[in-house]
Amino acid sequence: MTQSSDHRVLALGVLTCATGISLAIMLYQTRKSRRRASWPKLHLSSNDEGGVGGLVVVDGSVVQGGQAEVLERLGALMQSVSELKDEVRALKDALPMLQDHVRDELRGRGGQVATVRRASPLHRAMPSRRRRVAGAAARAEGQSSEEAESEGGYMTALTDSEEGEQSEGDQSGEEEVPVDELSVLLGRVDVLHKGTEADKRESLATLLEKKEEFGRNSQFLWRFIRAYSDLHDISSNTEEKKANAETGRKVGEEAVTMDPTCAEIHQWYAIMCGIMAEYETVQNRIKNGYIFKEHLDKAIELKPQDPMSYYLLGRWCHAVAQLSWIERKVAATLFGEPPSATVQDALEYFLKVEELSPKYSKLNYVFLAKCYKDLGQKGQAKKMCEAACLMDTVSKEDDEAQKELDLLHPSLG
Repeated sequence: MTQSSDHRVLALGVLTCATGISLAIMLYQTRKSRRRASWPKLHLSSNDEGGVGGLVVVDGSVVQGGQAEVLERLGALMQSVSELKDEVRALKDALPMLQDHVRDELRGRGGQVATVRRASPLHRAMPSRRRRVAGAAARAEGQSSEEAESEGGYMTALTDSEEGEQSEGDQSGEEEVPVDELSVLLGRVDVLHKGTEADKRESLATLLEKKEEFGRNSQFLWRFIRAYSDLHDISSNTEEKKANAETGRKVGEEAVTMDPTCAEIHQWYAIMCGIMAEYETVQNRIKNGYIFKEHLDKAIELKPQDPMSYYLLGRWCHAVAQLSWIERKVAATLFGEPPSATVQDALEYFLKVEELSPKYSKLNYVFLAKCYKDLGQKGQAKKMCEAACLMDTVSKEDDEAQKELDLLHPSLG
């Protein structure tokens, strides 16, 4: 009931306004026709289209040029009033349908409302501005301009200044945000790291190409070390493997100096030292073992929730626990005290990995099984083997784990 009354008041107000304007126009035209009957005809002088010295000749009489300008403005005003009258008429025709349009749209018949409204005289009277405003609102809300325009036609209630502000907002929102070149590079390198052998080679080539530009950034540096580790793994001959291991360790040593606060740099430098141990004498192998442990401890200190560091420390402890008597004696002779670790230490690190990241890797389950076996807990060792068997084999490390399982599982009975 209130809505109906509001609409009647609105319609009455518009009609009253339209009537007043119509009466004003009629009065103006009546007076104009009377004046025209008494006005002499205007003639421009042949010397100047604007009159001589700002004057015009009216049936032989000279009048000021300002009066002619007034007459021209009156003509323009008449034209504007006539156009306004047409728009008011269109509004009057559209008002009876407005209530139905709103009610239908509230019922979810947006498509039908849009169709009816586009056929209305009001829609034809003011198409340009509505489309501009609707388009801007659609971009702001993720809708098409048609969807935004069908919102009951209320978009046209914006003032010109609001429309200008909206346009400026759209332009600022459409400006392209500069892309961080380093972030793009690192993302691409991470994808290549998980790819084929060709992808891994491309990853290192890409990093080498950008070394001058980003060679002091810690996120770039640890990926640079990792790339040499990848290349070592895919190399086909021993000399190539050793060369990549040596280069990677050197890069890691420099990177640790550049940024000693990056956990990943310490982690991957330790890995390269461990890889390099395969190509060293017993003396250097033991030395690399100390360096390996030192930088993994630092990586855990800087990033205690990274399961990879615990996994690597578990591997180190397990290897140290398996050292021969001769190797221990050499270590004691060279360094005063041989590296010390037990199978129990290794087990605790592997369990920490599982705690931080369940099903971390097939090989972590294998080493858990080995530790339990060495500690005489065959039941637990079997469970770890079974868990490892349930995991897919998708990488070279998984292949290594499967080979270990094939030997370990039968020995558990």
